[in-house]
Amino acid sequence: MSAPQESLPRAPRPGVVLALLAGLYRLAWYPLLPLVLAYFYWRGRRDRAYRQHMGERFGAGAGPQGAVWVHAVSLGEMRSAVPLVRALLEHGESVVTTHLTPAGRRACETAFAPEIAQGRVQARYLPLEFGWAWRRFFRSLRPKLGLALEIEVWPVMIAEAARAEVPLYLANSQYPARSFARDMRFARRFGHPVAGVTGVLAKSEGQAARFRAMGAPGVQACGELRFDQPIPPEQLAAAAALRRMIGARPVVTLASVVDGEDEIYLGAIRAAQAAARAQGRAAPLFVYVPRAPERFAHSGDWLEAQGQRVLRRSRALDAQLALLSGQGLDEADILLGDSMGEMYFYLGLCDLALVGGGFVPKGAHNVIEPLALRRPVLVGPHVWTIEYPGQEAIAAGVVLRCDTPQALDETLARLLGAPEAVAEHAARAEAFFAAHSGATARIMAAIGPHLGPAGQKEPSR
Repeated sequence: MSAPQESLPRAPRPGVVLALLAGLYRLAWYPLLPLVLAYFYWRGRRDRAYRQHMGERFGAGAGPQGAVWVHAVSLGEMRSAVPLVRALLEHGESVVTTHLTPAGRRACETAFAPEIAQGRVQARYLPLEFGWAWRRFFRSLRPKLGLALEIEVWPVMIAEAARAEVPLYLANSQYPARSFARDMRFARRFGHPVAGVTGVLAKSEGQAARFRAMGAPGVQACGELRFDQPIPPEQLAAAAALRRMIGARPVVTLASVVDGEDEIYLGAIRAAQAAARAQGRAAPLFVYVPRAPERFAHSGDWLEAQGQRVLRRSRALDAQLALLSGQGLDEADILLGDSMGEMYFYLGLCDLALVGGGFVPKGAHNVIEPLALRRPVLVGPHVWTIEYPGQEAIAAGVVLRCDTPQALDETLARLLGAPEAVAEHAARAEAFFAAHSGATARIMAAIGPHLGPAGQKEPSR
C-alpha cells in the first residue's frame, strides 16, 4: 500500500488572516444562495430529485441519534463507502449518509434498502455552507463521529463539527498533485482549513504527506476503500458462462471510453485484428463500453460504419446477461456494452482491459475494477486523475501506460500474441491487489476509540 513518503514543507497553523477569510467565505454564501437554488431548479428539469428534500440542504430533518455520519458526495464515493458502512453496521452502529447529488443518495438507498427500512441507515443531503444549517444538522442528529470521503474540505462543515464536538475525519482521502500545488501557495501564507479536522485517513503515504504539509492533524495512510468493494457474483457467473461460449478467442474490454478516443481505439482494434490475421491466430473479441449512456447508440452505429461487426448487449443478451438465440457471437468483432451498472460483467469477460479517458486531458478513469478481477490494464498518457493507485500500479507493472496511439497499437498487439505475458501481468495484479486491499479494516481500527466495543452503542448526547 505504501509508497515513498514525500518530504514537503509544512503550512503554518491557521491564523487571524485565515479566520477573516473564513468569515468572508461565510458571508459570500448569502448572495450566492439564489444562484445555488437556481442550479438545483435547473438540474431538476432532468432529475426531479434535485428539487426534493430541500429542507435537508438547510440542515432540517430528524434522524437516528448518535449515529456515525458518512459523507459520500455522489455515486462513485457512495460505492466506495459501501464496505465501510457495512463494517460500521456489523459493529452495531447506525449510519447517516449525506450526499450532494441524487445519484449518491439513490446509491445508498439501493445498497442499504433493508437497513433503511429497519431504521439503521438514513440517506439525506449535505447541508449547504451556512453555520446555522450545520448547527441545525448537528443538534438534530448528534452524530458520534463524521467521516467525509475523498477530499471534501468544506470550511463551515469543519468549523461547525468542531464547535459541536463531533470528531470529523477525512477518510479514503487524496490530495491530487495539481490541487495540492495550487492550494499550497495559499496555505504557506495563511494556513489551511484542513487543520481543523480530527484526522485524515489517506489513501497512501504520498497522499498522507500532502495532508501533513497542509497542517492536518492525525494523518494516517489506510489505503483505498474501492479495493474492498463487493463484486456482484451474478455478473461474474454470467461472464464465465458467456466466456465459455466465446472459446479460445482472446477478449479485450475497453472500459469507460470517452468522446475523443474512438478513432484511437479503433486504430488499436484494427492493428490487433491485422496482427492476428498475419500470425494465423483467432481474432480477438473486443468489448466496447462507452462512458456515457448518450454515446451508446452513436458508438455502435459509428463502429458498424467503420466496418466492424457489432453485437449490442441490449439486443443480444437477456436481463440475466445470457445470450439470446440467433445471435452471431462467433462472427462479431465487437460486443457493445450499451448498459449501465454491468461493468464487472464486461470486465469478467476479458483477458486484459483498456481503461478509457487516458487519451484526453481530462484523464483516465477507474483502474481499480479491472485490478479487482486481477486483469492487467492499459491506459493512455493522462493518468493524473488516477494518481493513486495509478503510480503504484504502473511501478508494479500491472498498469501499462501507453504514451502514444502507436504505443497502444504495439502493446495491445504484442500482448494478444503472447498469452504467457498476459498471465504474468495477471499474477502481478493478484499480488498488487492483495497488497492494497484492507482499507476498511484499517479505517475501522483508526476510528475504533470513537466507537467503543462492537455491539455497544454510546448513549445519545
